[in-house]
Amino acid sequence: MEKHTFTAEVQELLNLMVHSLYSQKDIFLRELVSNSSDALDRLRLEGLTEPSILPDGELEIRLEVDKAARTLAISDNGIGMSREEVVTNIGTIARSGSAEFLAALKEKQKADGEGGGAATADLIGQFGVGFYSTFMAADRIILTTRRAGTDAGTRWESSGDGSYTLDDADRPQAGTTVLLHLKTVDEEDGLEDYTDTFVLKEIVKKYSDFVAHPIRMLVERQEPVLDNAGAPVKGVLPKTVTEDETLNSMKAIWTRSRSEVSDDEYHEFFRHISHDWQDPVSTISAGMEGTFNARILLFIPAKAPFDLYQRERVTKGVQLYVKRVHIMDDWKALLPEWLRFLKGVIDCEDLSLNVSREILQHDRQVKAIRTFAIKKTLDAIERLKKDKPDAMRTVWTEFGAVLKEGLATPNEFRDRLLNLVHCESSRGEGSTSLSDYVERMANGQEALYYLGGASLDAVRNSPHLESFTSKGIEVLFFTDPVDEFWLQHGLTFDDKQIVSVSQGEIDLGKDEKKPEKAKDSSDDAKFDGLLQALRTHLQDDIKDVRLSGRLTSSPACLVGDKDDMSPQLEAMMRQMGQVPPKNKRILEINPDHSFIKRLRAMHEADSKTAALATYAQLLHGQAILAEGGTLPDPGAYSRIVMEVANQAVAADSVSEEPDTTADEAPQPES
Repeated sequence: MEKHTFTAEVQELLNLMVHSLYSQKDIFLRELVSNSSDALDRLRLEGLTEPSILPDGELEIRLEVDKAARTLAISDNGIGMSREEVVTNIGTIARSGSAEFLAALKEKQKADGEGGGAATADLIGQFGVGFYSTFMAADRIILTTRRAGTDAGTRWESSGDGSYTLDDADRPQAGTTVLLHLKTVDEEDGLEDYTDTFVLKEIVKKYSDFVAHPIRMLVERQEPVLDNAGAPVKGVLPKTVTEDETLNSMKAIWTRSRSEVSDDEYHEFFRHISHDWQDPVSTISAGMEGTFNARILLFIPAKAPFDLYQRERVTKGVQLYVKRVHIMDDWKALLPEWLRFLKGVIDCEDLSLNVSREILQHDRQVKAIRTFAIKKTLDAIERLKKDKPDAMRTVWTEFGAVLKEGLATPNEFRDRLLNLVHCESSRGEGSTSLSDYVERMANGQEALYYLGGASLDAVRNSPHLESFTSKGIEVLFFTDPVDEFWLQHGLTFDDKQIVSVSQGEIDLGKDEKKPEKAKDSSDDAKFDGLLQALRTHLQDDIKDVRLSGRLTSSPACLVGDKDDMSPQLEAMMRQMGQVPPKNKRILEINPDHSFIKRLRAMHEADSKTAALATYAQLLHGQAILAEGGTLPDPGAYSRIVMEVANQAVAADSVSEEPDTTADEAPQPES
């Protein structure tokens, strides 16, 4: 026998789970039944290639009650576990990170109040700790298991007190049994009598009715004693009869038409497959008929899972069934990655059972199902956009960044995805769609203007917006990392180009709201000398210096050529350990700004003054900071700022030095 100790985090997790995680204690049975169902599915799948591991009888889940001992056992004849698998799967709680789980749980409880309750229930399924919900109902748990194809059994036992024991065990067949030593009934704490067969039947019906395997239990019922004529014998008490009863319907809900299934049934099925207690935003039920038949039942959740951006860890999103036989959970074979947030089932009647995963991904039928599922999902989202704008905003807030991944690679659904895009804009009234933006465009505006950046605050305060703001032209804001990829493709919407305000030259024409000042044709030429001097001093950092048509109040900004890589994309490459190519940008200066005018005067007075090099570096650094960028050498820039500040303070001190020859000390100004 081996004794192991849980970590402090795990002990805290168990305490939280017992005392404040769930308002409904009954779900422990749902979790154990789901684990057993998964074990049976795994055995059946492995049995396709290794029939010898399959049991002689039917695959099933059994509940066994001992009222006298106050125990409840949940057993299956599934795949079972080896000793090593027990340590990995049962001895390690929240493998995705118990610290992260606890942090998320505490935040959730803080928002919902100390009671926790149903609002925190969705956290369990996200972190893979459902097995430990059994400690809510039991004060001691004994798990006995044996891996299919082996002779060795393992016994795992814990009282939730910070440790567990492992020992060898005898088990006549493969599978797993979880024996719960139940706590005392406490209705105030939500603990029912889980040795009551009626209570167990209701829980199974509520949570596990759609499980594909029979859930059976010996049930006692009273049967009258009959005479030879078949009539009850008077004065004789009914006899107790014990018989095996199947508690779940095992109905494949996706095989029924939409009109035959209520929303409550769909939502219950969604909760069963996703362990998400929030109702889905949309339910997609459809069937394919033709050369082959298939059914899809997909759900758009209301909340993104914690692992949405960890693609290798997204599992059990969409499950593939063939003739109601579970085949695989590999959503990548069934859907593009930009729809990985979907939950549900795809059932194809004609797909071969022995098809390999590699062949599956290239199978003609699977490609047809994949296309069908994508179209039906986009149809559902488009209906939300038209009929339920609030629900559409929820979808975009949770999954918009993932959907935009579909814009980054060429595919037949690009135009439909582009029509779904929502984003903030300089209009400042919440998110807007591209179609709404087009409706608000001024007469003569030929492009959709956008600005990308690392954050919404950075783009809202960017100097690139100044000319657009002064002319009343709305600019779209894109701040998701994925935006840097799809916006580089030069896409069009409604026959209008999507143009960056920070790349290329922008000509917005005259401002009709303000009378244009008379300008001498040689005004621009007056800056030629200053421009050339700035090019010389900044030649290692920029490719050109030019006068700007997009600035009104800032002295300078940095822009890129039309095909240049954006600073955000460069930063992402560095974060991924890649070295981006050297990308020099263009410094645009505002000829109407007082600082630029003084620089021009300084250059005209002495074109070789050393101060001009200092001011050039100051101007370049200010342009980087103004757009929310990162200085390449913050220390050097800090020294330049202090040098300029010292000069300014010295000049002010000289100009304001008091006259000490006066008879009276100078009085402070009022």
